[in-house]
Amino acid sequence: MPAVIEVRNLRKRYDDKIAVDDVSLTVQEGEIFGILGPNGAGKTTTVECIAGLRTPDRGEITVCGLDPRRDRAGLTRRLGVQLQAGCLPDRLQVAEALELYSSFYPAPADWRALMDDLGLAAKAKTAYAKLSGGQKQRLSIALALVGDPRVAILDELTTGLDPQARRDTWALIEGVRSRGVTIVLVTHFMEEAERLCDRLALIDAGRVVAVDTPAGLTERARIEQRIRFRPSRPLDDHLLTSLPDVSGVTRRGEFVIVDGNDNALNAVTTVLARNRIVAERLRVEQASLEDAFVELTGRHLDAVGPDAK
Repeated sequence: MPAVIEVRNLRKRYDDKIAVDDVSLTVQEGEIFGILGPNGAGKTTTVECIAGLRTPDRGEITVCGLDPRRDRAGLTRRLGVQLQAGCLPDRLQVAEALELYSSFYPAPADWRALMDDLGLAAKAKTAYAKLSGGQKQRLSIALALVGDPRVAILDELTTGLDPQARRDTWALIEGVRSRGVTIVLVTHFMEEAERLCDRLALIDAGRVVAVDTPAGLTERARIEQRIRFRPSRPLDDHLLTSLPDVSGVTRRGEFVIVDGNDNALNAVTTVLARNRIVAERLRVEQASLEDAFVELTGRHLDAVGPDAK
């Protein structure tokens, strides 16, 4: 598939803080490409440079063959953007917002049909301030699509939503892709990235540490099986770490987390039974994207504070 976005050696500094450091990535036409990383990793700065909203200190970017800095007007007609901090005037109604935004484009999408497709027709005359969080996100998507773009950037779209609203928004994003729109999805939610993205760039401390499919990244975690349980009575970790099938044991509150190979579950339960310990709330998990992130960066996804953008 042809590339619609190419980023080469992107660098951006804010005063003495390097937000993005030598980032390179390619987004193929028709895919949902995720940019995943902790708060402050440089995700938003990266997509703001791609959208032409910030000027990088160094690097090359093309979107649909256009340079975001030199070809701003042409790019605006091809790119839809929903930013993390976006908002509208409290009294602006849904239909008014869509009609206003559609007037900015020479060949916009049918905003009435878009409003209907995204389940906003019943809220056409509702003021922005009276919309729920999920409805505001639907409107954000509609505004990003009203110019009939070839590419849409969606930045932390589901932050602050309840679980049901988040899943509803995921369905909308999949629907957007079915319209032929290439999507760049910025997120720090592992489940969201696994559910939606064809490929992912893991970003940490302003650098891309890996680009692959969710399954490909998960394979890099090198964890075949994870067993989680609450022991019925005190448990000496050495009973488990001494097992040849176990590669690691950690604690999270009252739970014991055991990593190991395919035979780890049998080995662990045998040792527990021998020591008259019941594995309460036992759960067996496979490696996750979070495991891959830890494997590649040496820290958990939430270990970085919001110092960068």
